[in-house]
Amino acid sequence: MTTQAQLDDRYGRTRDPARRRIAWIAVIAVAVLVVAWFSWSTVTKEMNTVGVDGLGYEVHNARTVEVAFQFTAPEGRSVACAVQALDEGFGVVGWRVVEYEPGEGHHQRHVETVPTVAEATTGLVESCWVT
Repeated sequence: MTTQAQLDDRYGRTRDPARRRIAWIAVIAVAVLVVAWFSWSTVTKEMNTVGVDGLGYEVHNARTVEVAFQFTAPEGRSVACAVQALDEGFGVVGWRVVEYEPGEGHHQRHVETVPTVAEATTGLVESCWVT
């Protein structure tokens, strides 16, 4: 009569410590690769982000608004910003995309004039991005 140990050995159901160790090493290696990939993608995303702060606006007349802002961008990279003018119902009455060449440092301050189709009540920077 065959015993359970003989059946396990015959059909490969024995617990081999080396096999178990290899399985754990493979799981740990995959986990390390996943963490490394997420870390690298986060770092590269943050390296290309542009922070922008609106400093103010001035409505000159019914056809122009001047918007002052500053941004922080990666050094040596070109940046584009979308500047807009809004009416009192928050509708867009003027829009302009402005591109900037790489500057001396991370911080740049700009004042842009936005032409409008109706009288605006505010001006702001919608977003900035690395080009």
